[in-house]
Amino acid sequence: MKRKFTMVTPDYIFESSWEVCNKVGGIYTVLSSKARTLKDKFNDNIIFIGPDLGNGHDDFKEDESLFGDWKKTLPSAIKVRTGRWLVPGEPVAMLVSYKALFDERDVFYYDMWQTYLVDSSQSYGDYDESCIFAYSVGLTIESFYGFYGLAGKNVAALFNEWMLCMGALYLQKHVPAIATLFTTHATTVGRSIAGNNKPLYAYLREYSGYRMAKELHVEAKHSLENRTAKHVDCFTTVSEITARECRQLLDKAPDIVTPNGFEKGLVPEGEEYAKKRSEARKKLIATVEKLTGHKVSPDAFLVMTSGRYEYRNKGLDVFIDAMNELRKSNRLKRDTVAFIMVPAWVHGARADLKYVIDNDCETVEPMQTPFITHWINNMEDDKVMNYILSSGFTNSEADKLRIVFVPCYLDCSDGIFDKSYYDLLPGMDATVFDSYYEPWGYTPLESIAFGVPTVTTDLAGFGLWAKDSVSGRDIRDGVAVIKRTDNNYFDVVNKTATCLIDLINYRGDEEAIRQRCFNISSKAEWSKFITHYYAAFDIAFNNARKRIKIANI
Repeated sequence: MKRKFTMVTPDYIFESSWEVCNKVGGIYTVLSSKARTLKDKFNDNIIFIGPDLGNGHDDFKEDESLFGDWKKTLPSAIKVRTGRWLVPGEPVAMLVSYKALFDERDVFYYDMWQTYLVDSSQSYGDYDESCIFAYSVGLTIESFYGFYGLAGKNVAALFNEWMLCMGALYLQKHVPAIATLFTTHATTVGRSIAGNNKPLYAYLREYSGYRMAKELHVEAKHSLENRTAKHVDCFTTVSEITARECRQLLDKAPDIVTPNGFEKGLVPEGEEYAKKRSEARKKLIATVEKLTGHKVSPDAFLVMTSGRYEYRNKGLDVFIDAMNELRKSNRLKRDTVAFIMVPAWVHGARADLKYVIDNDCETVEPMQTPFITHWINNMEDDKVMNYILSSGFTNSEADKLRIVFVPCYLDCSDGIFDKSYYDLLPGMDATVFDSYYEPWGYTPLESIAFGVPTVTTDLAGFGLWAKDSVSGRDIRDGVAVIKRTDNNYFDVVNKTATCLIDLINYRGDEEAIRQRCFNISSKAEWSKFITHYYAAFDIAFNNARKRIKIANI
């Protein structure tokens, strides 16, 4: 008679990242949107741990009484602030101060070399700060585990990205009963290959992780990532495309793929959605009119790209070229405005633009440099601005398409829009994310979750997932997935322009398109994807028990 399989469920989960209460990139969205689903199941036994950067942390509400007795027992080198992460679910969060532990760096690195062969000798830049933070996380979890007597409980500790790897290795050595998990959202070497304009996919099978790490000067990060992937109780990544990368560059296949979901509670519904869309469109169109000195039709087609400023990896170059194709096309039958909402090294909101907006002044001619809403530092060297200018955009009244660079974080206080990204997203008619390197791709998922059809590529984890969920051939289905390789750049440009032309000139039921977007995104909600994490915890607990049993023989 076969034994009935029972999945091991955690009693406590500690999840740590550099981006807990610290919005840097997509991992913040992964964790913050996942929080409510985990909180609903584990209550306050899911604890997120991030760095105490001493900058206020607007999304953190401190509660000094939380775990007050335990905090009194911490050694002087470890300072922990406890409270709530102000995201849906408001889970428990700990912010750990780590700088006092820098004096222990060399001893700690030597221990990592002796125990796990992690070679930190070629470290530089952000390596030390990240690893000492990870060390402090390990010490914090170890102290909490001991103080609250969690021995005998199913305790899991999940560490995100190479920056937290040493925390996982520290716990595995010093608190072996804790099941350790490591999630890489992108391998260090893979991101470096793509970021240095080297062909990643055509030659992936020929690349050696260690050889490329040396060539690209990321030896320490790669060594840490490689050793952690091989030693933790469960190694995960976010998509099959990154799993292939891990198999080749880290010499270790993930134990499971844990795709990124979305929290539907972030999306307004019904009348509130219609109100948000109307307000966003009015704000966007009015800003473009002030900037360019020309009226924009209320029926204008608004298209946008966004995300991290990785010019090639995120397809910003493709977006500009595709918009240029549209601008020069004689098939464009509607006013069109293209927005590049990508944070750059921003200096501040344009004083001239802010003045005419605040005072509702009418502008009758383009402002100086009518392509940008905020001044940026070293603008003469900025890739986006240089490509816009060299491509021939003018933003004149004669142009059927205008392009605008919004180079700031949209956090409701940028000085021009004073709205969040999620407040402006519903105002769009389409988005484009023609990524070359994109392990998952939150931006296109966010887009359809807000009812906005999107174009992406099959080099994004989300794009691969969408091809399995919808045809991916027609943007009017909600998602268009374009095949992208190392060598078909201009084909991607042309197909993107064609997708958008079809949508811009479409005069059918736009509400039906929006509903298709909602329907697709509902398949990617955390309530459905979280099961992959439960499976990962089960793998980790079973492997931890085998590891402990072997160690005790």
